[in-house]
Amino acid sequence: MFVSHRDLIEKKQISEYITKQVLVGPKEGWKDHVMRMFTLEKGGKAPRHSHPWQHIIYAVEGKGNLYMEGKDYPLKAGSVAYVPDDADHQVSNASDEKFVFICIVPERGDQ
Repeated sequence: MFVSHRDLIEKKQISEYITKQVLVGPKEGWKDHVMRMFTLEKGGKAPRHSHPWQHIIYAVEGKGNLYMEGKDYPLKAGSVAYVPDDADHQVSNASDEKFVFICIVPERGDQ
């Protein structure tokens, strides 16, 4: 069993504009998947990329954009998205405020 709060979980600086937290994963008992939370500051964006695993995105706060397979999808708190295997995609902050989202991937996808 694992119970915590996001404010108590370690934050890793991924870039100048992005922090990552592993909320639940193998260390907490979830053997097959990892639930991460990313915070993108103003100007923050992940590189465009693809990978051989699917993932789920849930927007927690702020406004963002999901570029996927040549199309832009606006995201706001409460938005959900499914990104299939090998899809070309990118998540970015679309406002002056921070954009926070949860991303769930298979364990092998937590890099």
